[in-house]
Amino acid sequence: MNNEQRLIELEQRRRRAARLLSSGVKQAEVARRVGVTRTSVSRWEKVRQEHGREALRRPERFGRPWKLEDGQRAELIQILKAGAMAAGFATELWTLPRIGKAVKERFGVELSQSSVWRMLQQLGWSVQRPSGRARERDEAAIATWKKTRWPAVKKSQRDKAE
Repeated sequence: MNNEQRLIELEQRRRRAARLLSSGVKQAEVARRVGVTRTSVSRWEKVRQEHGREALRRPERFGRPWKLEDGQRAELIQILKAGAMAAGFATELWTLPRIGKAVKERFGVELSQSSVWRMLQQLGWSVQRPSGRARERDEAAIATWKKTRWPAVKKSQRDKAE
């Protein structure tokens, strides 16, 4: 069952409880019939009495509101598509700290790296990794380094651990 179906099922449960309560069934019996705690039924009944049945509908979204409005999020996508160099960075690599800095400079909103990550996921963006090796890669130099330098580096790391 996906998340959307689960939310619909939860709303239906609240509505069923409201119908039972309206027909005079006691809260404890409603809780037993719909499979929730009496506390939940009591809370739903309070909401229903204060705000009506429509208040038992599921919310559009849960959690804290986004720090960037829809228009700002669309503008951020354009900034990301233009590239990191266009935003003033030395290379085209977008990192979470760089995106956070761009958001702060453009919109005046400070985001943690985890918030930047969640926002990118919500926008449908994913981590990008190079698909191949760098053209400038020098296989001979790498082989020489592995034969001459790596054993010394490896040994010095082992000595530090002891």
